[in-house]
Amino acid sequence: MKIKFSYILALALSVGIGWWMYSGTIVIGGQADAANAVPPPAERRDNTEEKLFRVRVSTISAQPRQAVLEIRGRTEEWARVVVKAETDARLVERPATEGVMTKAGQTLCVLDTGTRKARVLETKAMLAQAELDFSAATKLKTKGFTADNRVAALKASRDAAQARLEEAEQELGRTVIKSPIEGTIESPMAEIGAFLNSGDTCATIVDADPMLAIGQVSERNINDVRLGMAAKARLITGEVVEGKVRYISPSADPDTRTIRIEIELPNSDGKIRGGVTALTTIPLPVKPAHKINSSTLTLDDDGQVGVRIIDESNVVGFLPVKITGGDQDGLWITGLPESANVITVGHEYVIDGQEVEPVYVTAEAQ
Repeated sequence: MKIKFSYILALALSVGIGWWMYSGTIVIGGQADAANAVPPPAERRDNTEEKLFRVRVSTISAQPRQAVLEIRGRTEEWARVVVKAETDARLVERPATEGVMTKAGQTLCVLDTGTRKARVLETKAMLAQAELDFSAATKLKTKGFTADNRVAALKASRDAAQARLEEAEQELGRTVIKSPIEGTIESPMAEIGAFLNSGDTCATIVDADPMLAIGQVSERNINDVRLGMAAKARLITGEVVEGKVRYISPSADPDTRTIRIEIELPNSDGKIRGGVTALTTIPLPVKPAHKINSSTLTLDDDGQVGVRIIDESNVVGFLPVKITGGDQDGLWITGLPESANVITVGHEYVIDGQEVEPVYVTAEAQ
């Protein structure tokens, strides 16, 4: 019987593979084949689970700090009154000029009287006649020669004449336009020869002492501001003026969610001009605060800004904070206890309730 060559080859291969497996090194998947090789993933995971996650921690303490609230705005005059004509007439005289100070009651514009003086004279004569008629009727009534209704009618005529006289005198008085307040006359004024209708402007009077610095304060900071607080305004023109808070709006602007405040600035010399850009600073009451590096801040699941801390048992916790200011070397925050162990490195990789291994460093080494 003849044996096929393929059978002989298959037998030889089987014997060779068996001999190699018997005498060679067995390699097990997932295990290192050298003494200094990296351990397999399962072993590395087991070792990791046995060790706590290490974080860098700094113990920070509160410090007294006086925050300064900065408000950008502009200056505005204490009062601005637009003096308008109350009758229709041509401007014939203008005793005042632009840019000069005026007193309350000083004449600004004089209008043509027209027939107004004649109207006053006419109504005076009518009133005099009515007075005579009423007086005569009253005497006749006491003697029984005049009826009561006759006396009443003459009295009504006299009262009407008195009212017409007062109206005519007021109309004549409207031809002289006077300043209602003390202040500076602003340009432009009505020109001589111009016809002014009732409601047209004769002049604008500006009272700039005191001057106001107007600004908007965020609704988050408005509770720190009080009436009468000292303030300092630095104007773009170079002046630095000290004043005080005189007004805080009771409601916020619906568009910007800010509250208007006014700072009263003395301006007896008139050097401060209205409409000038101003940076106002208000020193706030001294409060305890903590200074941290901005990289220490994080967010919780609700989006609140805060820091992660550890307690005496090295368990992680989260405390929300409020940023009250900043310097070149860090941020000032409130909301922490007097002293707190704050995680400065590694806070992004831990969660509340997790136990960690702290590595303490000084605040300067953060």
